Amino acid sequence: MKKLKLYLETSVWNFYFADDAADKQVATVQFFEQLKQGVYDIFVSDMVFKEIARASLKKRELLSNLISEYQPEKLQINAAVLHLVNQYLAQGVLPATAEADATHAAVATVYELEALISWNLKHLANLNKMTKINAVNLAEGYVKKLELITPLEVMNHD
Repeated sequence: MKKLKLYLETSVWNFYFADDAADKQVATVQFFEQLKQGVYDIFVSDMVFKEIARASLKKRELLSNLISEYQPEKLQINAAVLHLVNQYLAQGVLPATAEADATHAAVATVYELEALISWNLKHLANLNKMTKINAVNLAEGYVKKLELITPLEVMNHD
């Protein structure tokens, strides 16, 4: 069976170490345990690294080590991605302050991944945003629906 292709945006990596959000941290660690089984292909972009660069030195080191351990494929932010980012922002799907989130969604769309995995419930992992992002995607010629979901929603509970 074909592996699902998942884009892990920055919040997923962050919540691996989120001592202040125990439930999400436990779910994230469980999700990463499933990743070790090789059932998914995982991806990131330079935007993940840009966001991590703003963290404290200790946090950057933890996150960099975690990413190195799981070795996601890094996808390029190209002209098609930037065009889609501009469409999300211009059409008010995401606010101008959420350009990084728009970039995550655009990368996952342009590279035709099955899902964007996020703990960002405000701008990404919610039905309203998923519907609006997919409407823009469709208008821009991207017919494959992008799922915007949390790690809980993708985990194999068999």
